[in-house]
Amino acid sequence: MRSLEYNPLPSLEITIMKLRFRGFTLIELLVVIAIIAILAAILFPVFAAAKEQAKLTATLSNMRQLSMAVAMYGSDHDDYLVPASMRDPAGAFNPTIWTERLQPYVKNKQIFIANGSNAGYAENWATRRVQSIGYNDATGVDPNSTAIPGNAPPGTEGFTSAANASEMQEVARTGLFAVTPNGPEGDTTSKHRGYVFNPYNGLNSPDGDYYKGLPMISDRDLTIDPNDPRYPNSPSLSPGQLKPIYARYGANLKGDGRTPIIFGDSHVKVYSANALNAFGAVIWRFR
Repeated sequence: MRSLEYNPLPSLEITIMKLRFRGFTLIELLVVIAIIAILAAILFPVFAAAKEQAKLTATLSNMRQLSMAVAMYGSDHDDYLVPASMRDPAGAFNPTIWTERLQPYVKNKQIFIANGSNAGYAENWATRRVQSIGYNDATGVDPNSTAIPGNAPPGTEGFTSAANASEMQEVARTGLFAVTPNGPEGDTTSKHRGYVFNPYNGLNSPDGDYYKGLPMISDRDLTIDPNDPRYPNSPSLSPGQLKPIYARYGANLKGDGRTPIIFGDSHVKVYSANALNAFGAVIWRFR
């Protein structure tokens, strides 16, 4: 006689099969997509900011090593600063630039390049456009210069003698290096002069204090971008009238981009473009 005992297995197998082949509903998919989109909107800016901070930190590290190289150069040369450029009285040869003189104290050419830029190492005068860490043009030497310390006009690229550290009245506030805009490797035609920034090409202090004057400073590349309200005509200027500082890290085109600055006493500090555009915050025109 066949048993009438209840067997639950067939119905259980059917239930399992139903669950196995059940997909997501459209509402469930939309909810998942919305959650992913919200997380992405929150996290992507955080990741981007962290990546930009890493680039800034790497550049700051490079510039610390440059500051030590400058100190060693000064120790070997009676406290004279490495010249931004050394020009010939007769103009018979291309000037020697600071990277050539400082490179033996550094060895690694990558130290001269700002992280995150498409820059190269400026081997010599011919490749001066591609540098992305610039040196203060006040240190330049030009035997034919008519610039007088304390009264150097815009476009000054050197003085008749080399600069000595003793000329810096406030060593810890005198800026020697900053990030600069550059042309790509192989550039031979652009207005970029990334190997230097010129402290005499920017704004003069409203109180007439020569030593509070500024280089051109922006978180835009002023050699090609006319949209900085401080320098709306910058792209129309000659290369010698430009030579700006470029606060590239975290640039939002509102002046919040940052750059490390190497000072005369070899310490390094990070500033925004807005902070650097305050007269007297950093001394650039120390000659």
